[in-house]
Amino acid sequence: MGTPRDHDGHGTHVAATAAGSPVAGASYYGLAGGTAKSGSPGSMIAVYRICTPCGCSGSAIMKAFDDAIADEVDIINLSIGQPAGTEDEFSRNSIAIGSFHALEKGIFVVGSAGNDGPLRETVVNVAPWIFTVAATTIDRNIETHSLGREHAN
Repeated sequence: MGTPRDHDGHGTHVAATAAGSPVAGASYYGLAGGTAKSGSPGSMIAVYRICTPCGCSGSAIMKAFDDAIADEVDIINLSIGQPAGTEDEFSRNSIAIGSFHALEKGIFVVGSAGNDGPLRETVVNVAPWIFTVAATTIDRNIETHSLGREHAN
């Protein structure tokens, strides 16, 4: 595991969305052309490797939260999730526990709702102290096109 480099480019894509440099002349198949901008260009990114090809262990998740808290980050982004739909389950969910500790230290925690929806039990990162985000369309279809690694900046 010894490296923060991700296996499939997902972490790199998320980091570029959060803090990447502006890219002039971006478009979607020639439509909606303009300058692509990240949420906070030039921000510092701290990477904590959690998952291996075998999965994402609860202890690795907790260690990453502990490290991020110790490093005094301002925001934690979670591109992983564990199902937890009730308060009882929050007490056994490493993401819910770690994010609660981060919130206690004033760290804002953002998490993806997952890719399985639309039923309640398929949505992840639902603890009320996590800012959970998702994307869809009005016809409930999810866009599957990817620009690929060569467009990452």
